[in-house]
Amino acid sequence: MLVSIKQFFSTYLEFGENEATLSQEEMIHLATAALLIEVTKADFELTKPESDKVIETLRNTFKLDAVTLDALLKLAEEEVQQASSLYQFTRLINDYYEYEQKLQLIESMWEVAFADGDLDKYEEHLIRKVAELIYVSHKDFIRLKLSASFANTGKQPVKP
Repeated sequence: MLVSIKQFFSTYLEFGENEATLSQEEMIHLATAALLIEVTKADFELTKPESDKVIETLRNTFKLDAVTLDALLKLAEEEVQQASSLYQFTRLINDYYEYEQKLQLIESMWEVAFADGDLDKYEEHLIRKVAELIYVSHKDFIRLKLSASFANTGKQPVKP
């Protein structure tokens, strides 16, 4: 995986001549994209609103141009197909993200899951699993879910 990441970034992002390794931000672009793509695949039904939300999220979060974004999505798709678990992605998130960035990731995952207007149990399970693996508190997990639900439906969430 690391070779593919380095090749991607050396092809599509400008590095200084002395840049031998990837920065923290560059290392997690792929992991973030892969986790968002995992959400789109969780319910076994890829919808245009979900795909559009992944593209919008990556573009806004990482400020990537269209060519770089397209290449990142293709590479992330390949990595998702080859991955045997979420660990390779969540490890990078744990290594490089601060807690607030982890919250932003979980929020983005919820937004992708709600993008088609239907939260599937498999999508929720995946997001819960990722939240646990990156040590997001249950309180924040629920808060972000309710926030994304409200943003998507415009309806005030019912408090348990």
